[in-house]
Amino acid sequence: MGEGRPGVAATLRALNGALGRPAALWVKESGARNLRHRDFLAPRAALSAAFPGGQVPPEAVSAVPSLRGPAVLPLRVCRQTPAGLAVQVRRPEAFQRLLGPLPGPASPAAGARTGCVVLHCPALRGAAALRPRHLRSVLLADHLAQLLRAQGVGVRLLPALTEERSWDVLRQLRICWPSGSGGSSLTDAVSALKAALGQCPCATACEQGPGTAEGVIFKVHLKSFVEQQGLVGYDPNLDVLLVTEGTLWSLAELQEAVLQCPVSDPLALPASRFPNSSCCSIIHVVNCEEEFQQQQLDVLWRILDPGAHTALQKHLVCGPVKVTNPSSPIGADQYFQLRKRQMFEASVIKYGELAQDEAWTEVIDTLTVAAIRFEMLSTAHRSQITLDLENNSISTKGTKSGAFVMYNCARLATLFDTFQRAVERGTYPPLPPVSELNFSCLREEGEWLLLFNYLLPFPEVLQQAAQLPPPSKGIRITANTETVCKFLIQLSMDFSSYYNRVHILGEPFPHLFDQMFARLQLLGAVRDVFHSALATLHLPPLSQI
Repeated sequence: MGEGRPGVAATLRALNGALGRPAALWVKESGARNLRHRDFLAPRAALSAAFPGGQVPPEAVSAVPSLRGPAVLPLRVCRQTPAGLAVQVRRPEAFQRLLGPLPGPASPAAGARTGCVVLHCPALRGAAALRPRHLRSVLLADHLAQLLRAQGVGVRLLPALTEERSWDVLRQLRICWPSGSGGSSLTDAVSALKAALGQCPCATACEQGPGTAEGVIFKVHLKSFVEQQGLVGYDPNLDVLLVTEGTLWSLAELQEAVLQCPVSDPLALPASRFPNSSCCSIIHVVNCEEEFQQQQLDVLWRILDPGAHTALQKHLVCGPVKVTNPSSPIGADQYFQLRKRQMFEASVIKYGELAQDEAWTEVIDTLTVAAIRFEMLSTAHRSQITLDLENNSISTKGTKSGAFVMYNCARLATLFDTFQRAVERGTYPPLPPVSELNFSCLREEGEWLLLFNYLLPFPEVLQQAAQLPPPSKGIRITANTETVCKFLIQLSMDFSSYYNRVHILGEPFPHLFDQMFARLQLLGAVRDVFHSALATLHLPPLSQI
């Protein structure tokens, strides 16, 4: 359709422009009670601050319903209310414009350069066993990579996994992480870094012998460099770093990743993300216990390579993961197996012997991955997570769990499978084209809630989840990595409420088909949103549960 897909941001911009004030006066409603009366509101307090006596010129009010634009919702009425200026949307037309094929995020034009981000996860270095706290930063980096790629940003994940360790838990959690051995290019880079250290006034070579820690080849004075450069945000306890071959290997891998990034042009990165950058951005995704060590590596890299890319290093720090009453330190693999056993037991309680069938093995695996990913990612990354491993905190019933989201996704799959089989039997005719559907039949409160709160803002939700803050003097950044999980949980709750209340596939009477087809079109779009959002979590939709 020529008018394009409506969006929240474009509609709010049009509404603010109609009142002729630079301030953002309007808000989108989301609660079911308010949506019975209005869809957008310019609150009384905001109007009082922008207009004398809070009185909006009548000509501005009367002009609002005639607003048009490629991504502006069709507006029906604008009126003064005790709460402020209220606007309602022409809902049948909004359904018509939104329930065509769901567009994903805008793809970069053919041949266009895209931005590049290096996501470095130190938890995957070293020989120590992965713990749940490490798993949190790895899952976060994996999810952020998917979100950024969906916005057309190139992503490189570091470090490359080596074959020396077993990474079964990463495969079980469907974490897509690159592997490799490095090769001669990294060996040459390590040699170059050694030579640079030999010339560095901050570094002192170490001879192996009594009093020298094994493997240490240089001592580097970080504190003086931080003070000379006026670097902000670093731990004041940074002092002397003992450099080993492994330290230099980590730096060499980072350098190689930067060189292989496809972009070195600031125009290639979205304006709201990494402005004024002259090369790709480097984000160290660390748990709070690794932060100090990563700051040391950060400063060492700045010393050895004072290029623009090292100045763009940022640290995305995950809060602690507290495990309640563990009998002994628990590894990531033990955590996965425990949650899998608990998920199996919960499924047997709910579904009986059916859950013990071999066909359910994949279902249980997927539910376990969903449970862990939501457990780790639905909380803001700066906050502490508490894992209760003693009690069976995994449930198929809780409304805020990954299993609940997957359950509702499977209900949609079952609905459409049932409808398709009924079509094949001749019970119903096939679903007509969108242009032939009568969306004025959609008058149930939950139908507008699903469209207005989920289908309408979904592309913008993905954009916001992938958005990283612009460069600043400090080294810490925050990201909205909990956004998608929270969106899916809320969508599941509202969909479940609607689905439990409304009978979709009614009696096969022709006079009931218009409403049934309009509802199926709506729920087909809801299914597409589920699938697209779950893809950012590497979760396949379930066809049964």
